[in-house]
Amino acid sequence: MLESLVTSKTRIKLLLKFFSHANSGYLRALAKEFDESTNSVRVELNRLTEAGLLVSEEDGKTKLYKANQDHPFFTEITNMVSKFLGLDDLMERIVKRMGDVDKAYIIGDYAKGIDSGTVHMILIGKELDTKYLDFIREKTYEKVHRKVEVSILATDPGDIHGILVYGK
Repeated sequence: MLESLVTSKTRIKLLLKFFSHANSGYLRALAKEFDESTNSVRVELNRLTEAGLLVSEEDGKTKLYKANQDHPFFTEITNMVSKFLGLDDLMERIVKRMGDVDKAYIIGDYAKGIDSGTVHMILIGKELDTKYLDFIREKTYEKVHRKVEVSILATDPGDIHGILVYGK
């Protein structure tokens, strides 16, 4: 869906990076992460900034880019990116069916805004339905073409680095 609306692969990567999570980035670091030339990344950063979708701030001699949360379409673009990644439906289904989930985190590449093809999740709760996990792994791959790896913890260790997508 997103590929038919946005024809530039670099622009898609930037939208995924900045609108899937509250990420920020520098030109050279983004070029290295995406394995793209700095020129192609610069062109797309400039286009997205001119459109008001990204904002930049000076950080010494470099510019730090991030999504413009004040843009009128910020929420819509974020929702579209989330649907593209299939994470909104995935999280809702897993949390509803697993039992008494206290918290759910996305960690790893997706927490950094990188679409690597594998979604790493941590569910925190007691007496969760582990049999459902095997089922959801297969179904999720069929539906969103991404592998799902889920770890279950009884309690929150307090040092999880990722995005809290469910719970407080």
